[in-house]
Amino acid sequence: MGMGGSSGKDATPYINVTPLIDVLLVLLIIFMVISPQKPHRFEAKVPEKPPENMKDAPPDPLSLLVTVPKAGGGYKLNTEELNKALYDRLFAALNGRPNDRKAVFIKAPRTLAYGEVIKVIDEVKKAGGQPIGLQIEDLEQ
Repeated sequence: MGMGGSSGKDATPYINVTPLIDVLLVLLIIFMVISPQKPHRFEAKVPEKPPENMKDAPPDPLSLLVTVPKAGGGYKLNTEELNKALYDRLFAALNGRPNDRKAVFIKAPRTLAYGEVIKVIDEVKKAGGQPIGLQIEDLEQ
């Protein structure tokens, strides 16, 4: 009993490759379907040359300086001194401008009360200033 029979030692291992081929074919089909959807090249759109007769207009933003009320109080629009007619002057300056050139930059010293700056921002909004920028660097007094 024992020594002379056939045992499992001489059996050769067998790998069934049919499922692997099926998976490979499915992946091949998936990649063939997906590959036409990728962009083949990037197109760079170069801006056209502007006409020769068009001049670049300076942006001429409005700069509004708010001074300390103790020192006389008042406003300075670019270089023009204003007393209390802030809304009327701002409305006149902003009325003829296109919408993309109505930016107003407000400068105020750090010693000025927060509420005073808010009042000035409200006046600028009522006059049509959009957007409003705040310049917070230290100012020469």
